[in-house]
Amino acid sequence: MKKSEWSDRELEELLRQMPRIHDHRDPRDIYQNISFKRRKTRPWLLPVLAASAALLLFFILVPKYMGGINLSHETAEEKSSTSGNSTEQQDRSSLKRENASSNETESPKQAELLKTENLKTAIYEEDIGNGDVLTYWIPDAQAQILIPVSIIVNQSQGQSWLTKYTKLMANLQEKEWGLSDFYPLNATMKLDKDGNTVIVDVPSDHQYGQGSATETNFMNILKKDISTNSDSKKIKFTTNSLPGIELGNFGVVNEMDVVPEIQHAYFFYYPEGSAIPFLTPSTEKYKDITTALEAMKMDQAMGLKSSIRSLPPINNVSFSNKIMYLSFEENTRIQNNQQSIICFEALLLTAKEFGVKKVIIKNPPLTNLGTFDLTKEIKVPIAPNLRNIP
Repeated sequence: MKKSEWSDRELEELLRQMPRIHDHRDPRDIYQNISFKRRKTRPWLLPVLAASAALLLFFILVPKYMGGINLSHETAEEKSSTSGNSTEQQDRSSLKRENASSNETESPKQAELLKTENLKTAIYEEDIGNGDVLTYWIPDAQAQILIPVSIIVNQSQGQSWLTKYTKLMANLQEKEWGLSDFYPLNATMKLDKDGNTVIVDVPSDHQYGQGSATETNFMNILKKDISTNSDSKKIKFTTNSLPGIELGNFGVVNEMDVVPEIQHAYFFYYPEGSAIPFLTPSTEKYKDITTALEAMKMDQAMGLKSSIRSLPPINNVSFSNKIMYLSFEENTRIQNNQQSIICFEALLLTAKEFGVKKVIIKNPPLTNLGTFDLTKEIKVPIAPNLRNIP
């Protein structure tokens, strides 16, 4: 290319002599056009700048960021540990509150049972002193089975068992014990002259003829209450002092024999929310105690649970003069706790069903089970399921 012969000064003078040019466009339009051309002609510029800035920040911040991760991780672990401990403490506090609330809803006797270790639940000869024992048969919460509940009452001169029985039945706390509210009976009861017959008089609007379960429980409860607490042999029914009681499934019933029931096995029945079971006889009768003990290893219908599962296997059972001798399998142990004590009581009550007065254990696995001295003869209980009433 040929070099220009014009000097800079000459070019400057020439430009000055040229006519003026006026741009009538709005300055904003000019700016927008310039900006548009810049964006159009250099689309790569902004991404490159952004990438460069990001790369620079990366190298600057990565060391601090990595240190921050470690610190945050450690802090998170500390917080997690603290949170875990806090949660565990909250859970324990909540459990204590629940247990406290549960104990508040238990009856005083149930609360006592839950707090006391190595406690017998039945009544024994040494517990009675100068008192008497009364047993009430109460339907469970579903009114399927009858559960014996026993109390100790003071002896009263001139009062018959029936007077005390009818007087105290209104004080029973069935619902508090987790059972059906059945007492007091809607009837008046008295003994005949010789005391062998109990006369039961009901009002004409009595509820005991309303339904098969109600009728059956009413009749069975009367028989069990009378046979357990007395030597009376018969029940006579009247309605408003007129002979007989009308029941839907039984028709008109005038009288009923009272025959003591024996040869049952005792099982556990747990009311809802209770950790202590009632010891309850089976509805089924067994031909001998060996068969009964075998049945007690398994749960039964209507909510009855195995009652000797916590005891070692029984090796041998024999009888002599109303004493039962038993031995457990060798090299076995019994845990000295509340569950084992109640299991042992179920065994004693079952032995009583078969005429046993005392139990002797050969080669006992331990010397004492709660307050039971297993090295000596043990008398069977007087009655099951001790409870206190006002």
